[in-house]
Formats: sequence, structure tokens, C-alpha cells
Amino acid sequence: MRGVRAVSEEDHSFEGCESEVRRVLPMSTTADPLAALASLPGVADSVDSVRRAVDRVYGHRVMRRRSNEITSEAALRGARGSAALSGADWALEEVRRRSDFGGEGEPRTVGAALRLTAEAGQLLSVWRQSPLRVLARLHLVAAGGDTPDARVGRPRLAGEPVDEPLIGLELPEADEVSGRLEGLAGLLIAGSEAPAPVTAAVVHGELLALRPFGSHNGLVARTAERIVLIGSGLDPKAVCPAEVGHAELGREAYAAALEGYVSGTPEGVAAWIAHCGRAVELGVRESTAVCEALQRGAA
Repeated sequence: MRGVRAVSEEDHSFEGCESEVRRVLPMSTTADPLAALASLPGVADSVDSVRRAVDRVYGHRVMRRRSNEITSEAALRGARGSAALSGADWALEEVRRRSDFGGEGEPRTVGAALRLTAEAGQLLSVWRQSPLRVLARLHLVAAGGDTPDARVGRPRLAGEPVDEPLIGLELPEADEVSGRLEGLAGLLIAGSEAPAPVTAAVVHGELLALRPFGSHNGLVARTAERIVLIGSGLDPKAVCPAEVGHAELGREAYAAALEGYVSGTPEGVAAWIAHCGRAVELGVRESTAVCEALQRGAA
């Protein structure tokens, strides 16, 4: 995997802390805490609704002939949605036509989102073996690849600042971040019977809650959610961009749902999982509309 070589196998930035599974999923003490979340109130219904929506778009006649076009369009729209949630709310056609994203501010954010979306599909096999290496790679890609800053591609150390102004939650200490990342990675590597939407929501929520990097945490978290949804087999062709749905639901609802997750209560975690499930459904709706537009054009 070409991208992951940028992160040395001897790099121990994520190592040296004991797993803290109960801090990742404080309401569960079972052997498979991710799977246990599927029994929270409303979660099963949310998962079923997501699966039905995904089945519908995969069954569309255009998907059988032009799925590559749907995948490309979903990637573009997903990147636009993720960038919007990080403060760069550009029109889709502006993202489509631009080629220069090297400046500071919003162009850099949009460029980072596009790079991450392109990278996600190349990291699926590595994710199954080492999620933390993938997260390090994603941050490197988001930051621009060749940025000499020593903080790029590793979790923050004690006292290092975090540039994530759109997420106002209290920032966990660096040692807590390392422990919880190790705990989450251990759960993912061990495997779980949890439905894909549940695992994707937990990965997304943990990364937003922890903000392990000095920047681009929201973009990285949403890309990790994408990787889980694709790699799980729920969305193997990457045509269900949850980022589109998160953007459509809005920053206020996003922040409120995240606060519920961080609270650690069953109700709060269930609400976050349902919120993420709804985002996937809205992403499906977007790709279904693209299918319909292509079908009308073909006719």
C-alpha cells in the first residue's frame, strides 16, 4: 500500500498505553461492546433503515451499468460535504471546477477533503490490521503530505494546541487520547458482530471527541467513517456518502448529536448512531438522484 509507507512500522507514536475499552464505550462491559450497542433503543431500527436504503440504490438499474460514474460523483459530493462541516461550505460546481487548492483557509480545507476521499479506498486492507497507522496516514494526507511540521501524522502531545474551532467540546488530555485510541483500535482489530453503521458511528464519534491531531480532526473522522462503511461490505462501491448527509443535517444538529455521544449515556450514544445512520440515508438519496439524472440523460 503506497501511502502507508510514509508512516514507519517502527513509529510508536500510538503505542505505550493500555487499552481503555470502558472509556471508549462506557456503558458496556461485554466481550463485544460494539455489538452490544446494537441493542440500544432505536439503534436496530436505524440500522435496518440504512440497510434498506443502501439496497435500493445498489438495485438501481443505472448502478448495474454506470457504477463507476456514481462512485466518482459520490466521492466529489462527499468531499464537499465534509469540507462544509469544517467551515468551507462551497457550492458543488465550485468544487468541481477548481484545480488550485494550495492557498490557506477554505481552499486548503476543500483540498484536504478531496485528498482524503481519494485516499480512503487505498487504505482498506491496512485498516483491518492497523487502524492507527491509517489514521496517521490520513492526517498526513489532510495536512498536505510534505508539511515539515513534526506534529503531522502523530497524536498530539501534552500541551500541544488543537485547531478545531467548530467543535466546542472539552478537549481530553493527551494521555487519555492515547489510551482511548489504543482501546478503539483493539476493538476494531479483534473484530465485532456489530452492524457496520454502528461501528462507523463509534469510530467517527470517538475521533471527534478525542481530536487526536493538531488539526483536520473532523475531516479525518469523517473519512474513517467512510472507510468503515466501505470496508465492512455495506457500501463496497462507495456510493453512499455519509458526509453529504452530515452536511445536509447541519452543523448544529451534528454538534448536538456529538454531545450526546460524548455524554456516554445509552440515550446519547443511541442518538449519535441514529444521526450517523440518517446521514448515510441522505447520502444514498443523493446518489439515487444522480442515478435518476443519468437515466433521464440516457433516455
